[in-house]
Amino acid sequence: MDTGFPTGQVLADLECSDPRLAEKYHLLLGRLRELGSVCIGYSGGVDSALLAQAALLALGSGRVLAVTGVSASVPESQLQSARDCARLLGLPHLEVGTDELSDPNYAANPSNRCYFCKSELWSQLQRVATERGLAWVLDGSNADDVREHRPGLRAASEQAVRAPLLEVGLTKAEIRTLSHAFGLPTWDQRAAPCLASRLPYGLAVTPERLRQVEAAEAALRALGLRELRVRHHGDAARLELGTAELGRLTPILPAVAAGVRAAGFERVLLDVEGYRRGALNESLTQLQAPRA
Repeated sequence: MDTGFPTGQVLADLECSDPRLAEKYHLLLGRLRELGSVCIGYSGGVDSALLAQAALLALGSGRVLAVTGVSASVPESQLQSARDCARLLGLPHLEVGTDELSDPNYAANPSNRCYFCKSELWSQLQRVATERGLAWVLDGSNADDVREHRPGLRAASEQAVRAPLLEVGLTKAEIRTLSHAFGLPTWDQRAAPCLASRLPYGLAVTPERLRQVEAAEAALRALGLRELRVRHHGDAARLELGTAELGRLTPILPAVAAGVRAAGFERVLLDVEGYRRGALNESLTQLQAPRA
């Protein structure tokens, strides 16, 4: 199948430069062919985009459907990115509403919150797959994810969702390398977890708080900042910025504070340790989040 990308030449080059990675990609294609037809949980991020590209190559567009869950937890910018990437790939794409916020187990924001979110998502995708006659629902989890706190993996296992990238042992770094080789625009995309991940465990997830985080992060991006998180601590927003962003922050500090306050926060705090993955799972002793 012609996906619009020079796959044959890319694979030939990869087999010369990195035969082990080329072998993993061929294993991925073989695994997808065995599955026959697939419904992919698709965020438009690094992992799901490569999985979708491989599925198109292995199966053809008639046996692939990418499905994006839409809720208050997903920022509009992320949805638009997923749409743009699907259009570039020629990927059949469907958006379905998910209602995880109505689940009190999710809204209470326990440390396994993602389990309840993914349970809702995978049940929606299983319904779509059944209606469309697609054999398998796929997750974009990779081999690195099993080393992290990922409650959503249990939800996938319970609903017989397959994770081909993980099954063939592809790491995040290898997925980025393959994505770059194939010319996917997502190859250097930053991690984009849901907006609820900005709320410390125990702080209830509400549409209003999610909107506050989305608006504050949009305001910071409008100022030219890129690597960032706005952590919600009740009336306070704690900003995590990448090292490069911290270095040029001083001249725009007043605008940063104004933009975050305009989103509904009373106080704007700067985390001097900066942005880092997994910050949600750190023990925050300096800030105690309100519980409701």
